[in-house]
Amino acid sequence: MRTLLFRRKKKPPETETHPKEKKKSLWRRVKEIDWKNPVNRWKLLFATLALLIVGGGGFGGVLAFTNSPTFCKSCHEMQPEFATFEASAHSQISCVQCHIQPGAVNMLTHKMKSMKEVYYHLTGIPEQIVQTPGEAIPNISCQQCHTTNRLVTASGDLMVNHKKHIDEGIPCITCHAGVAHGKIADRKLNTEKDRHLWTADNAEKLMTKEYMDPNMGTCIDCHDKVNKGQKPWEDVAYSLPRQVEHGSSKVETADANKAENTGKSQQIILQAIGMQHEDVKLSMECSTCHKEVDTPATHKRDKWKVQHGETAYKNVDQCVNCHKDTKWAKEVQPQNIQTLINHSEGKEQHSRSPEEKRSTLRTNEFCNACHGERPPSHGDSDDWLTKHAKKASTKPEKETCFTCHDKQKPQPESTTAKPPTDIYCQYCHRTGFKGE
Repeated sequence: MRTLLFRRKKKPPETETHPKEKKKSLWRRVKEIDWKNPVNRWKLLFATLALLIVGGGGFGGVLAFTNSPTFCKSCHEMQPEFATFEASAHSQISCVQCHIQPGAVNMLTHKMKSMKEVYYHLTGIPEQIVQTPGEAIPNISCQQCHTTNRLVTASGDLMVNHKKHIDEGIPCITCHAGVAHGKIADRKLNTEKDRHLWTADNAEKLMTKEYMDPNMGTCIDCHDKVNKGQKPWEDVAYSLPRQVEHGSSKVETADANKAENTGKSQQIILQAIGMQHEDVKLSMECSTCHKEVDTPATHKRDKWKVQHGETAYKNVDQCVNCHKDTKWAKEVQPQNIQTLINHSEGKEQHSRSPEEKRSTLRTNEFCNACHGERPPSHGDSDDWLTKHAKKASTKPEKETCFTCHDKQKPQPESTTAKPPTDIYCQYCHRTGFKGE
């Protein structure tokens, strides 16, 4: 009896179900659901929504992260761009608000195109980051925040009809190329060898007003081309830095034709100072664009062109404020980042010492446009040689002479700025000067 009472009943052998049969049974279960029942339809709807929310949330999170400046700075080669962005007036908006046109389709298209940046990052860090024509910031991105109806700048001085420029098809970046990154690509400050120097403190020094604000040289160059019947902005490359290919170790400089461009720029400057105001489509007189800045009264005096030397020497800082080459030239020349950092706030300093004054005037291309040639005041060579002593009888008068002439024969290894002439005082005054 005990044996019978405690004997366990054998379970019927389980029949193994083939994987395909399991799938079929699951499919049968789905087919057997009564879809006419509203409860079942609601269950399906909730399940579908849950999957979409989870999947969409994950995709949206990834998209939001890749749109953030934090993601942009995660790549070493983007450190200069991120540091300048943080120091700019646009630091409160995201990178994509400028670099991607509004709209979901544009966003997704840009993400697909950006995969090539990942490729460049993995196969070899680019020597320099430079915007290509196909990725130039369009006007519509700027117009998300800025009105097109502005006629006068915030300072109240500069008169610029923005709508008229935009209607002509001129890209905003033609004038405002430095607003977010201070033209570091033009200045060649974002190359691989300098990326470690782009700290927040250094960015504050290097993001100076002259490179963030519109450059007068761009206005002058463009207006000059318009007067010749051209529309340079139709080639978007006109508004962008000099291009350099990804992965290339060679950085192209903007001074390949510096001598030719410099001479051309100085002639335009001379035209702009009161000469070009008739029979032109766009006058380049100061008063054409400025309400408060105009040609100084001293410049309108007779013979100012040949009698401004002493005034210029005494007030070199004031003169260079307007006649600095970088203000009048469109092309920005390559710079040395360490030199800029070592100078206070990255600004050019003009010492009051005679040596520094001479260096400033000698290296100024605007001055050399005329001083590279014999001044009319010097007259006939033979006559000038016997009568110029009265023009250099005092120390201040001699200092003005030394702007163009050296006292002693210039040495090839000298670090001082080269004079515009090879005539030096001791070539004739070999025994020295009276009183010395």
